Amino acid sequence: MSEAVIRTVTSPPDLLASLEPLLREWLPRQRWFAGKGRPVTGLSLVAATDLLPADSRLGLHHILVRAHQQAAPAGAAAEGPGDCYQLLIGTREALPPRLAPALIGHVTGGPAAGRTAYDALYDTRPAEVLLEALRTRARIGALRFERAPEQDIRAGLVPRLTTAEQSNSSVVYGDTFILKVLRRIVPGVNPDLELPLALAREGCPRVPAPAGWMVADLDGRTWVLGVLQPFLQGATDGWELALRELAKGEDFAAEARALGRATAEVHSALARALPTVTLGHAHARQLAGGMTARLEEAARAVPLLRPYAPALRTAFTALAGLAAEGRTWTAQRVHGDLHLGQCLRAPDGEWSLIDFEGEPARSLAERRLPQPAVRDVAGMLRSFDYAAHSAGVRGTGWTESCRAAYCTGYAQAGGRDPRTDPVLLRAYETDKAVYEVLYEARHRPDWLEVPLAAVRRLSVPEPA
Repeated sequence: MSEAVIRTVTSPPDLLASLEPLLREWLPRQRWFAGKGRPVTGLSLVAATDLLPADSRLGLHHILVRAHQQAAPAGAAAEGPGDCYQLLIGTREALPPRLAPALIGHVTGGPAAGRTAYDALYDTRPAEVLLEALRTRARIGALRFERAPEQDIRAGLVPRLTTAEQSNSSVVYGDTFILKVLRRIVPGVNPDLELPLALAREGCPRVPAPAGWMVADLDGRTWVLGVLQPFLQGATDGWELALRELAKGEDFAAEARALGRATAEVHSALARALPTVTLGHAHARQLAGGMTARLEEAARAVPLLRPYAPALRTAFTALAGLAAEGRTWTAQRVHGDLHLGQCLRAPDGEWSLIDFEGEPARSLAERRLPQPAVRDVAGMLRSFDYAAHSAGVRGTGWTESCRAAYCTGYAQAGGRDPRTDPVLLRAYETDKAVYEVLYEARHRPDWLEVPLAAVRRLSVPEPA
């Protein structure tokens, strides 16, 4: 194992002040910025570290900055006074044309005066610095770069920034590794590292084992900044595959069944690797109460949802009623944000699950709570509906075929068909559809009809 490279380097204290006017305009335009629709009123520095000095031909600054904004909408997760973002900012005298999409702006004061600031993840050399730090297990200021003991990270792999992510950024190195750089970060144990490590210890082949990770140690707390995993060469994500098969008029049921088996295998491994809990009356009542509160909030915000709210509420009262009769459920750690885009199919037909960060809008504490495994199942069932809408085949039976095949595959590998607990499944699917209504109304009004169609269906529960 290579010796750790230890350097104590911090950026000049006036660096952020010189960048702030540029960042206040640039940050809200980024796809991964969580506070859309609310102007940035100020920035405060959490930590700054020079990875390449500001006075060199290429400066590279790792910055953790808190963005202060006007009050967040009701129901948004609160992690503290403003969201904290991870930025990797490069500075050059001039940007070459290939880096034009990365432009932040021209710096007029401070240590980088006269230079051009840009998002350094678009650039080859800064991305190489990150991989080399992981390879050598470097310590640079508050930053700590780790790699798995059994993992060999070869130097010289050519990096490229991917364009698929929205809430984070990813860099692929050759066809060997992919580094997911978290953008909105919070202190504490991040499930995007915690769960894949637990699954690797359990020997679960359905989730790529972390090869390395980068963290910051600040004020006695650890902040997970990024995770390096094997790159699954030739793999296709489930969303792209489903749309491709739909365009060709091909059936997707066999793939949905295989994906159900993969999901159940991951759930079984998580239940073995981490503690499970039993949800009794009090827990189930609290769970149903949270779902009801989210429904009421969404109905206030989206008038089109209001006529269906009383019928939807029965999904949650039915769950609480079962608990009052003595019914219990097992809760465990789950993926938390499972959909077709979080699944990769290898050329040999095997499915893998990725991105265990959970729903970004929820707090870290919520994302780490044990949940009934059917929560992930509900997310995937809703994803089939979205794929059918995107391809224009809703109402053709495609969605129903995929839903049935997925649940069958899940039962084959997990031993329990999610459809055998219709009250729990309906509650979670309703909760997910309500979340989608609120999201689409705020961000993608053209897609609002997709969850509204599900709302209409879920408003009329199937006979017992």
